[in-house]
Amino acid sequence: MALHLQTLRTRSLTAAVFVVVMLSGLFINKWSLVILFTIIHFGCWYEFVGLMKNIYGKRVGSRLLYGWPYITMPVLMMIQFGTGINKNDLTVSVPTYLFPCAIIFSIWINDTMAYVVGSLIGKTPFSKISPKKTWEGTAGGGLLCIIVIALLGYYIPVAKVVPVKDWIAIATLCAVFGTLGDLLESKLKRMADIKDSGSIMPGHGGFLDRFDSLLIATPVVWLYIYCFL
Repeated sequence: MALHLQTLRTRSLTAAVFVVVMLSGLFINKWSLVILFTIIHFGCWYEFVGLMKNIYGKRVGSRLLYGWPYITMPVLMMIQFGTGINKNDLTVSVPTYLFPCAIIFSIWINDTMAYVVGSLIGKTPFSKISPKKTWEGTAGGGLLCIIVIALLGYYIPVAKVVPVKDWIAIATLCAVFGTLGDLLESKLKRMADIKDSGSIMPGHGGFLDRFDSLLIATPVVWLYIYCFL
């Protein structure tokens, strides 16, 4: 898979704006985080309903209920992280933005590095569902995600309240299940016979295209934090 510079420029510009919006929502205060994920929630739901209608037509009916565990539950978990996780001593020792940032940064790093590594050296197809994905890109993205998050967890003072081994575990879960989330959304798009779930972000598609990884990774990280941290 060749590295297309024009595509990379478009993706980079859109990503820069996206990053500013996301970081503003995460860091200003709790309410900005709630507003951010409320917008994400309804944006994903809007596109999900469109996908289901394209796939099932008039038979869509109760299949829309799949959106509750797929979209609503992960978003509520992120909001819970961002407004106080309420677990023993972690309630007061972990900044509210820490876990949302860790999940989002892990997914960003994994996606970006998988794209770059796959574009440069990717040769072996990863899945028929997403033909552009390669084993080399997927492995490279996951490995670099784990390394970067581990280093951030070790060197950033505010992150040291969580042991490095747990940052490694969280990054690994985000890389693995984030990739599965991407494949799931790719499968839905193929069933609906569309390229992107939306067009709000040039070079990235719609809400589901951008947050598909987060929707699957968040519940798994949530379970890890509440069961093992």
